[in-house]
Amino acid sequence: MTRRLAVLLTATLLAVGCAGNHVARPDLRPVSLPDLSKMTDSVQKQIREAHNSLTLASDNQATTPVVLADAYGTLGKLLMAADLPEAAEPFLLNAQTLVPSDIRWPYYLGHLNRDRGDLAAAAASFYRALELQPDDVASLVWSGDVQLALGKPDEAEPRFAKALSMQPNSLSARFGLGRTALARQDHRLAVKYLEEVLKQDPDAAGAHYPLAMAYRGLGDLAKAETHLRQREDHQILPADPLMVELDELLESPQAYESRGIRALDRKDFTEAAALFSQGLAIAPDHAALRHRLGTAQYMIGDTANARQQFEAAVRLSPDYHLAQYSLGVLLQADGRHAEAIDRFTAALKSRPTHVAARVRLAASLRRTGRAQDAVSHYEQAVQLQPDNTEARFGHAIALVQVRRYREARAQLTEGMKMFPEQTVFAHGLARVLATASDDRVRDGQRAMALAQDVMKHGRTLDLGATVAMAYAELGQFAQATGVQRDLIASAEKAGLRDLLPRLKKNLLLYERGEPCRTPWTADEIP
Repeated sequence: MTRRLAVLLTATLLAVGCAGNHVARPDLRPVSLPDLSKMTDSVQKQIREAHNSLTLASDNQATTPVVLADAYGTLGKLLMAADLPEAAEPFLLNAQTLVPSDIRWPYYLGHLNRDRGDLAAAAASFYRALELQPDDVASLVWSGDVQLALGKPDEAEPRFAKALSMQPNSLSARFGLGRTALARQDHRLAVKYLEEVLKQDPDAAGAHYPLAMAYRGLGDLAKAETHLRQREDHQILPADPLMVELDELLESPQAYESRGIRALDRKDFTEAAALFSQGLAIAPDHAALRHRLGTAQYMIGDTANARQQFEAAVRLSPDYHLAQYSLGVLLQADGRHAEAIDRFTAALKSRPTHVAARVRLAASLRRTGRAQDAVSHYEQAVQLQPDNTEARFGHAIALVQVRRYREARAQLTEGMKMFPEQTVFAHGLARVLATASDDRVRDGQRAMALAQDVMKHGRTLDLGATVAMAYAELGQFAQATGVQRDLIASAEKAGLRDLLPRLKKNLLLYERGEPCRTPWTADEIP
């Protein structure tokens, strides 16, 4: 062998040997970390560790595409979970380039593009995910959702239909089919699917608005109005293990908060409390987490610790309206209405549109002799949220307290029309018609008819008292006396001794042939 041939052979063997340790890679996009300075230390640490792992994997020419794709994808998911979609995208794209057969990368890119409003890109990514796994229900539902958002119901329908065939109990697929039928103006089919959603899950409040639109399309305005009053901005989502995995990646207070909220939604209050506590271990000064933990503890029945968390949240952030509101609720439950008023007022100072706080404030004002002030707060609450039954009923009762009986009658009558299923309005109206001191308002016949109609839904001592009042207004004092004596006997048998003074006082009125002119005493006001 000549020296030249030996040199050539050695070079060839070296080249083969190097090629054996070198894995060919496709062209990848340049990537870089964004500014992490505003993130918690724990999240910064997670992202930097993932970046270091990616750097080591990338620098090692023997790293396989699968391993390198996981390194890129892990960092992309962390950035996506940290709400940094622009930074996350090139990492996820590189993972997809390295292992195009892995459904995770187009699936996450689909969500990333959908969340930032690039529906065309989202549609393409979900289509790619379905090419890889045609029977994936979550991909089918999200793909249908994007097609519907793009104004393409004919493209959306087969995706939702296939998802439902794969998973017959899927609320999200049935909800998608209902919205697709609505987009096609097939209102009867839309009603069918959306009513099925609510039958399967009465708490699926997101179905009410499209269902109202479907009934409106059919000309059934009464049902449309009923569902409009129940509408809520509530998403009906598919089971989505990949997105759950994404949400659980970060060791951040926000991530623990999200997980805790999901536990609250499942009514797993113990798990929610544990998750919120883990978040507070990272960020003890996080007022929202303090409030969430207090909420979970309250639901468990641990009112004392709940109060401590709400108070801590207020100390950390006096303008945090939810914590002020929650403290007000606890004080109100204890009958400490003056203190509750201060809390609700503080909540409304920070968030004037917080309807629940305004309604609660009005209730405490009524119970501290400030019914006139309560009237204006109820009016504001009804203006902000016309379908709030508590605000409408409270408004009527406040009007009774300030002796504006004609307005109270009008409010209760309107409440009966708007909420026929809520017997509280009919019962309240019966009480006012039987007892109001304004002669122009009283109507014993109508009061009796209303009370008897309410009685079909169940009998209570309070309703019995209203019947006796109606008898007395009609001049039928023997019947009023008989009913009242029966009520007193029932209260004594049930041990409800606090009701006896009021019941016996009215009995004396009826025995003397006098009607009742006090709809509710201060102690029994609703």
